[in-house]
Amino acid sequence: MTRSRAAGAAEAVDATEAAARRLPLVLRNRRFAAVWGAQVLTQAAGRMFQVGAVWWLIGYAAGPDRGLASGAFLAVSTLPAVALAPLVAALIARRPHRTVLAASAAVAGLVALGTACWTYTATPPMAVMYGAALLLAGCQAVFDPCLTTSVPELVQDADIEAATGFELATQSLAGLAGGLLGPLVVDGAGLPGIVAGCAGAYLLAAALVGATRFPGTPAAPGTPAAPGVDGPETADVPSPAARRPLRRILAELPFIRRVLLCFAAANVFTTAVFVVMPLYTRTVLHADGSTVAALEAALGAGTLVGSFTGGRLPGSPTAVGAGCLGLMAAALGLPGLAVGQAPAVGAMAVAGWCVGVIGVRFVALFQRLVPAEDRPGFFAVMQALLGATFPVSSLAFGLLGDHLPARTLCLVQAVGVLPVAAALWWTGRREPAPAIDTSAAATATAQPNGAV
Repeated sequence: MTRSRAAGAAEAVDATEAAARRLPLVLRNRRFAAVWGAQVLTQAAGRMFQVGAVWWLIGYAAGPDRGLASGAFLAVSTLPAVALAPLVAALIARRPHRTVLAASAAVAGLVALGTACWTYTATPPMAVMYGAALLLAGCQAVFDPCLTTSVPELVQDADIEAATGFELATQSLAGLAGGLLGPLVVDGAGLPGIVAGCAGAYLLAAALVGATRFPGTPAAPGTPAAPGVDGPETADVPSPAARRPLRRILAELPFIRRVLLCFAAANVFTTAVFVVMPLYTRTVLHADGSTVAALEAALGAGTLVGSFTGGRLPGSPTAVGAGCLGLMAAALGLPGLAVGQAPAVGAMAVAGWCVGVIGVRFVALFQRLVPAEDRPGFFAVMQALLGATFPVSSLAFGLLGDHLPARTLCLVQAVGVLPVAAALWWTGRREPAPAIDTSAAATATAQPNGAV
């Protein structure tokens, strides 16, 4: 009788857990939901500031050099992720992640608040906007890799793909919110409205993270487990002996290194869309900020769908990634062949879907392949390597935009992505992804009772 009751109780517990796991991750893990919500706010604020400021430059402030001015602005917005990578990696490895996340969001909020006060009193020089972009991007360069590193602390190993999907969906939600609001707010409320909204979003994100208590870091194999998720926050800090130079991390991961190089090369052409589309709107479609907002929203919506459907596509990551890059090349080139708002919106939606699929497949793969002690350095290096191409892309396509038609720039993007798609496919054929030891991954990343 006792055994029967025990078995019945165990079955009831299993049924309850199974029912809970059918809920979306953000509904059954409040800690992850709060931190993810903070990332949505920070990236939406940053995106709204970037898109709104670029439209302000192209439509109102820059004059005949609008291509160069907008390209230089976007380049400045990505420099911190590249230049600060070693410092960011060290900061994330040595400090509690909650403290790093809350502090970076709070500093960004104060910078945006100060800039908003300036813009309400007088129209600031462009140098002030460039400086604000630099500081805000520096805060985001700390926040994003820190959150990625924190995912295994906040969720169980079985939820890593779901958490990665939500995390990568942030970019699309930021595109939907920030990209949609940016040009509209500039046309309606001017630059002060943009910066004030950003300040509020950053400060709310800091409050969300500050009110969230992170679970304790799991003990090393062979040592007693942490008492539970409600214990005090502990810093996920590897011992000094475990830390390795950033170059050695990539040197010992040849497959991942080749994949990252492929994506860095693709970024030279794909990220140019943030310069090309506003120029296309102004010079080809002769439209206003609402069209830029529609294009940004389509890109964000596509990325959102791709982030949540990418894990269901069959095939190896390299095969799926190569196929998506080929499809993205076709999408980016379509506005150069078929003029009109509808083809441009459709092309942005398809390109966004490809970005979402690629992101969720490869970041989830990296979460499992990269050793736990190397993740802070690796994700900072990944952000720096991919971000290093953005200033080059922004400046190059900004300069070209002052001399070549926007339709030609669309075709240049398409032609540039195709060889990278072939290279990624060949990388997968030559050296398939290493097999994932799921038991080792669970030991390294599972949290005691991590899902709530």
